[in-house]
Order: sequence, then structure tokens, then C-alpha cells
Amino acid sequence: MRKIRCLSNVLCLLVSALLVAAPATAQQVTGTLGSPDATTSISGKQLPAPDPKFGGVIKNDALQSKAWWAPRIVPPKGAPNVLLIITDDAGFGVPSTFGGVIPTPTMDRLASEGLRYNRVFSTALCSPTRAALITGRNHHSAGFGVISEQSTGFPGYNSIIGKDKATIGRILLDNGYSTSWFGKDHNTPAFAASQVGPFDQWPTGMGFEYFYGFVGGDANQWQPNLFRNTTQIYPFEGKPGWNLITGMADEAIDWMTRIHQTDPSKPIFIKYAPGATHAPHHPTKEWVEKIRAMHLFDDGYNKLRETIFENQKKLGVVPKDARLTPWPNEVLKPWDQLSAEEKKLFVRQVEIFAAYAAYNDHEIGRVIKSFEDLGKLDNTLIIYINGDNGTSAEGGPLGTPNEVAFFNGVSELPVDVQMKWYDVWGTELTYNHMSAGWSWAFDTPFDWFKQNASRLGGINQNMVVSWPARIKDKGGLREQFVHVIDVMPTILEAAGIHAPEVVDGIKQAPIEGTSFAYTFDAKNAKAASKHKTQYFEMMGQWALYEDGWLLSTKVNRAPWQAFGVANTDPLNNQIFQLYDLNKDFSQSDDIAAQHPQKVKELRAKFLAEAKKYQVLPLDASVAARVVAPRPNITAGRSEFVYTRPMVGLPQGDSPFLLNASYTITADIDVPQGGAEGMILTSGGRFAGYGFYLLKGKPVFLWNLIDLKRVKWEGPEALTPGKHTLEFDFKYEGLGLGTLAFNNMSGLGRPGTGTLKVDGKDVQTIKMERTLPMILQWDESFDIGSDTLTGVNDADYKPPFPLTAKLNKLTIKIDRPALSPEEVKKLEGAQAEALDGKPLTHVQPGPQ
Repeated sequence: MRKIRCLSNVLCLLVSALLVAAPATAQQVTGTLGSPDATTSISGKQLPAPDPKFGGVIKNDALQSKAWWAPRIVPPKGAPNVLLIITDDAGFGVPSTFGGVIPTPTMDRLASEGLRYNRVFSTALCSPTRAALITGRNHHSAGFGVISEQSTGFPGYNSIIGKDKATIGRILLDNGYSTSWFGKDHNTPAFAASQVGPFDQWPTGMGFEYFYGFVGGDANQWQPNLFRNTTQIYPFEGKPGWNLITGMADEAIDWMTRIHQTDPSKPIFIKYAPGATHAPHHPTKEWVEKIRAMHLFDDGYNKLRETIFENQKKLGVVPKDARLTPWPNEVLKPWDQLSAEEKKLFVRQVEIFAAYAAYNDHEIGRVIKSFEDLGKLDNTLIIYINGDNGTSAEGGPLGTPNEVAFFNGVSELPVDVQMKWYDVWGTELTYNHMSAGWSWAFDTPFDWFKQNASRLGGINQNMVVSWPARIKDKGGLREQFVHVIDVMPTILEAAGIHAPEVVDGIKQAPIEGTSFAYTFDAKNAKAASKHKTQYFEMMGQWALYEDGWLLSTKVNRAPWQAFGVANTDPLNNQIFQLYDLNKDFSQSDDIAAQHPQKVKELRAKFLAEAKKYQVLPLDASVAARVVAPRPNITAGRSEFVYTRPMVGLPQGDSPFLLNASYTITADIDVPQGGAEGMILTSGGRFAGYGFYLLKGKPVFLWNLIDLKRVKWEGPEALTPGKHTLEFDFKYEGLGLGTLAFNNMSGLGRPGTGTLKVDGKDVQTIKMERTLPMILQWDESFDIGSDTLTGVNDADYKPPFPLTAKLNKLTIKIDRPALSPEEVKKLEGAQAEALDGKPLTHVQPGPQ
């Protein structure tokens, strides 16, 4: 410990206690101890740092006493600002920095001033990657084996980050940083996202002092369900043309400027997580026009893949001897076999995607420019990760104007139906996704997609790192193995801060990542990777990396095939493939047959890793987990009563009406002159339901993924006075009970709805198919008005407040249970996947 000038023995003991066992870089005290200007760094082993003993003198009166202030905690001298950027659903071949045709000048600039990394690995899915990123632990260790909407009651899959795994935000905060999180938060459990809380799993509860963004997997960028800290921003009033990609950049710039102007010496940490390029792809018109004028995609996705591959070799980001795997003709139709109409639609789809990516990179550049304007860029560590997984193929082979359709089993909407949205693609009238052919190309030089944890197209990202004050090997390429769990220990090493041993009295689990800060030095440009072994697993597909070897399970499910019967033994019922990535960069040469002993060895090691990191039990189911029960605030309840308007209750915490019978009853008072407005709604333009008064008439409407709307309507306007409105729905399926048998045939079945006014039936309609899985995730359950988008644009525009008085709203749900005879019938049966065809025959268009 360096010598410290003390005013008394008491102060020396105090400082020693604060700094015990701290690294040399952290043993720093400034100012006069005991005075208001004193600061100190801490060992960081215990967070928060224990309160020091009073170091002054207390006598009977103040004149004879000596005041004393505890030193303010600050990071070690020279600790950098940190900007951690992670984009969404973007594969290796998306940015121009790594050979893509989409211009990403911000990433290009950072790469020229810093380092490029071509072996950066994700988990193959969004929130699992993000949990690993902020905790430095594997995604199963952090409870995120899958997204929260698929969570199950096992430690590796419950979507709860344990208190023994403090985040990078919390560690930096307690060490004197200002911390913030902008954009996507997909790490708050879907069943803990309401205003009931608890809020310990929200960004502000995990060490990020300021949060501005959305909670969930995706968001309408034109009309997002936004939060500031834990409060919904409502009513949301975006200016004409407002878009969240620009809005969050503005917010981040404002926040960092306020912090700097308040205390220029305080370093800041920003986790910057834009929604781009996750569906819906929502760029501004300006960027669409820029990309369209470039004619980047007229030759199709096969040619695009070849062009990107050539660019990558020219840039040196892939080896000269790398090879492309064959085009998957059995999965995706080659471009030259498409019809003229298919080509026209697909080009429109990808131009919107590319505009979204380019627009996002531009706005990231504005945030970085603000660091420069504040004079902070030189000592700012910027980590810009392209994608939290490979490019998404959840639009299916044909793409879709509504991603919510995919989550409800409609994965191949006919092109002639989709063309009805051609002119509004990417606007607020679509929740759009592109053809998987483009997704395959954007993962060049690899194959497959997001969700595919055994293929590099799902897990091999790329990254640039800039830190002008430290990194001098400008434009260098780094090929060491890096996983997202390595980011947290790298930031801590860069800041000179220890990972804590105890946080809030809880002993911390070991950090599982390995710092890659050693790669910042030019002398280590070709150093061996320090991260030697890494498992991968996502929904039953898995792999094990060990020092260049990669054992992979053969892909047995495309991402859009979510409704089939799951592999009941995903650990063993697999075709195993083996690759030597030291010689085979693109995972193109399966050598399992030549090395059976290596396959056996790595299979055993995967099982050992799986046991170590909470991967077991393996589960290959996909859609079934979305509707599986979990401990939200509605669990075990069959009746819900509301007596006044409220908005903003998220889908994961609201009454779930799918695959069940239910009755909704509203007791209202209609004033003189009549009434209109929303009584109850959940979801929005792209899937949901609404119970409302339209020109005085009661209406109940189901929006079936923006393809069909089923509407019940009273014959006449309600007279002034008290009325009881009721919607009664009788479901004909077996419901969620079938899931225990790996059987989804009981979901999305027919049902009959009856609208009643003051006890009298006014209209009965049978729905031949109901929604099996979800409503629109980023829309909420609202009473008394409608936030964001409406379920039927032809009838009303939000917020559509209810002008009648709501006395009481009651929802009663009756979930079907399996009889002993039905259980016997289902046992051992093979389920058939939903194909969505009953919905695809409709011929709708934008409304």
C-alpha cells in the first residue's frame, strides 16, 4: 500500500480499512481526509462499501468538537467512461465493417481507430445473450436459458438473475460511476413487469441509475411502450415522424450531458441497446430512400451472399481459404426460382431492413460524437457488438407484414396477401419481417440463424472496440475467441475495479467470463485465446467449443418451425458434427466420421458443462413454453375485478384469455347525450381484443393478427342510465392441459362468443380459429382508454377514452381441464403442429 499522509492515527486506520486488499490502481485518496472534498477508491470486495467510522472529535459542544466527512467514493484514477453498444438480431455479414453492403460508417470509423474482432460469440437468442453480457456469467447461470416469455420453473430457465450475480451496472455504480441503460430491456421477467413490481429485476434495481426504453423483446419504433426508470411514459405523444431510434439517442445525449455538466470528473457507463434490427423493421422514410437509391439487393440473396463473402476476404476479416457452405435449396428457394412478384416483395422487405440498420448506426454515431463534443472520447472505452445473435429468420421463407403472426403459427403468409402491405412496409401499419433468404445471406460466411445455437450463423457475431487513450494498434484485427460473458471482466479490468466477493451481504458466484483486455496491446495481436472452453445451448440444439474444436448437433428445426413435436431426448437423440475451426473458419467441413473419439470426448465435456452451469434439464420445446404457466400475478386466479380506469398492465401480468372460456361484464352509467370509448382492450393493431362503445353501441372485437377481425355489435346506441354489458365466450379446445403431452392440438381451437346487453343476447358468432399463443407483446392491458395502437383503426383512434362512468368490470376465466378419458387418449399420441392455414385464406389489407 502506498503511503498516505494522515491527520491522525484514527484517519490512517480508516483509510487502511477502506483500501484493504485493493489493487494498486485502486488505492487512491484525494483531498484532505475528513473534509467535504475528500475522495477515495475502494477495494470493491464488499458492495456497498461499509460505512467508515466517524473520524472527527465529539465533545459536549460544537466549538470544542471537530467535524468529519466520510470520503466520497470514486473509481480508480484514469478509469474510462464506458459505452457498451449491442444491436439486435444482426449477423456477421450485416455491417460494412465486416464486408456487408449496408453502410455502417460509425462502426467503420471505430474500427479504423480501434480493433476489429471476428470471433465474438453470443448465445443464439436475445435476452440470454444480454443476461450473460451484463453479469459475466453464462446465460443458464443467470437464469436465462431462454427468453422470459418461455421461462420454466428450473434455475437455468426461470428468467431471474440471482442476487449472487451482481451486474456490471451495480459494480460500477458502487465504485463511483454514473450508470444508465437505454433501449431494450429484455431481462425483466415478463411476470414482474407491472407496476406491482418487484422492481429488483428492472434496470434500476440491477444497478443502472437511469433507464429509458422498453421492457420486452421487441417494440413498435413509431409508437413504443416506453418507460423512464419504472414509470410508463403515458400518454405517449411522439411528434410527426418521431422514431425511437432517434428518440433514445436524444435521451442518451441529454443524460450524459447533464451528468457531465453536473460533475465533469465523474465517469459514466451507458448500456446502449437499440431495438434495431429486431422486427418490426421501422426506419424513417429518409433512410429508406437512401438505401433504395443504392440498388443493393436487386440481384437477390444468393448474389448478395457471394458479394459479402468476397468483401470479407478483401477486408481480411475472414481467411482467404474460408469456404461457403451450399445454399439450402431444401429450406430456402434460390433467387432464380422466385416469381417476379416474390422478388419485388422480397427486395422491398430487405431494403427496409437495411435502412433500419444504417439508420441505427447513424444514431449511434451521434451518441459517440457527443462524447467527443464533451472532450471525453479519448478516455472512453467503446464496445460495439454487432448483434445479440445471428440474423433472425422468424419471418419465415416468405417474410411477413406482422411478426405476431409467426408467434401464432402463421409462418408462411402467401405473397399475394402480403403485397397488400407493399406500399406501407416498414411504416406504423406493419410489424414487418423479411424473408429468411436475406437472413441466411446476412450471416455470411456462416449458415443458419438466430435460435440455432449449434451453427455459427446463430452465435458468431463481430465487434469493434475503441479506446484512444489505450489502444494504439489502430485498425487491428483480433481473432481470439471471445464470448459475451467476457465483456464484464474486460470492463472491470479496464477500470481497475475488482469483481466483488459480497454484494448486499450475499456471497457472489464466480465470474465465468475471461477478460480480453490483453488483446488491446499490439504485442498480443496473435496471442492464444485465454477463453478455452464454451458450451452453447438453445431449445435443445447445442454445441461445445474447446480450443478450436467445435462439436455441434445437426440443425433439426428451422426457427420458423416452432409448433412441432419437440425432441424428447435432446441430449442424445442428435446427429453430431465436428469441426476444426482453426482450419475451417466457416464451419463447412464436418469431420466427425474421422474423429469418433473426439466426438465422444466432447459430448462428455458438454454434459459436464451442462451440469456445472444449470443447463439441465434440456428442453427442445419452443412454442409450448410460451403458454406454459408461470408465477405471474394472475397465477391461480379465475376472477378479476376493476372499479376504475387504469392503463399499462403488460401482457405477462394481465388476465390471459387465450385457450379458455371467459365472461367479461361491464357495469356502466351512460350520461345524457350518450357515450363512447374503450372499456377494455389488450393488444393492438397487430393482434388483440377490444370491448368498447362506438357511437353509443356496444362492440366486442377480436383482431386476429391483422388478417381478420371478428366483430360483435349491439343493434342500437345505449340510452342514458345504468347498463350491464357482457361478452361470453365458450371455448371448444382442450387448452393448456395438452401441453403436458407435448401436444399443441388443444390450442387455438374454435369458440363461440355472445354479446349481451342488460341480460339480453344481441349477437352470437362462432370463431373457427382463435389465437393460440400471444397477443401483441409490446401493447398493454388497458381499462378506460387505449394506449398506443388500436385493435381496429376503422372504428376509432387511441386513446379513445370512455365517456361513460365505469362502475365495475369483471373478468371470469374458465380454463378447460382434461378428463381421464382425454388423458388416456393423449398419452403416447403424436401431436400435429399448427399450420395457420385457417387464417391465411383471408384477403385483407391495411385498415
